[in-house]
Amino acid sequence: MQRFINLSEEMRKGPDLVTPGLLSCQGCGTALAMKLALKGLGERTVVVIPACCWSIIIGTYPHSTLNVPVVHVPFETAAVAASGVRAGLDVRGEEDVTVMAWAGDGGTFDIGLQSLSGAAERNEDILYVCYDNEAYMNTGIQRSSATPVGAWTTTTPGGSLKQEPKKDMEGIMLAHGIPYVATASVAYPDDFFEKFKKAKGIKGTRFIHILSPCPPGWRIDSAKSIQVTRMATQCCIFPLYEVEAGITRVTVRPEEVIPVSRYLRSQGRFREMGEDTMELVQVLTEQRWNSLLERETSTK
Repeated sequence: MQRFINLSEEMRKGPDLVTPGLLSCQGCGTALAMKLALKGLGERTVVVIPACCWSIIIGTYPHSTLNVPVVHVPFETAAVAASGVRAGLDVRGEEDVTVMAWAGDGGTFDIGLQSLSGAAERNEDILYVCYDNEAYMNTGIQRSSATPVGAWTTTTPGGSLKQEPKKDMEGIMLAHGIPYVATASVAYPDDFFEKFKKAKGIKGTRFIHILSPCPPGWRIDSAKSIQVTRMATQCCIFPLYEVEAGITRVTVRPEEVIPVSRYLRSQGRFREMGEDTMELVQVLTEQRWNSLLERETSTK
């Protein structure tokens, strides 16, 4: 994975709470995401992990690659289990501990959505993080509702790519009226770090959606995972922004917006996508980006 430059001095000096021994694939985005997240949150953190890639990445029981307490829970229960951990800590008077649920897109967009919605409706004091690699990667690259239009997965019938758009998780979480919703990318570590630092200081349900590259699932060279992920923001397919107390702010603006086709063609999973579909994705991406900019302007 490429070396980062221009990292803030605060991030460089922050605690490194991820130790050697991760069982992730080469170029895995979520391994780096956890490292950056814990740098922003610090040692007073409990991590709640449902069934996902991180159930494996963290290491073989009884060992753990994280230097913070970890609770493993069933697939659909990340948010409600985190709520329980929060309640227990409050009884003990440990209100300074951040409880972070850390789930994949399958456990967030699909299987865990019910408990997440319940926790958000109650405005539980938890940080819920979805590391989104856009399919059920841990179990063999199956389609999820986070899988984008035109992508190949192992459950894609021959000649029939995914036609349905990716679920709008930010919109769903904002509809609950929670105090903080943000997107983040491992390709922009300073922006990532600042959002986790900010989320740490907010009470109530916070939701951060991370774009996390998966070289085997995306069919990319592991050495280019950060480069490809950065292109997702440069073409505005995955814009980086935050909504705090109803105020929308775009946190990373591409200096030069690149064509969506450049991002799509960099990945083998879109190899079968036709030009018509690629053009449609371009139009939809521009519409969503312009809508985001309008929302930013209207909420200032």
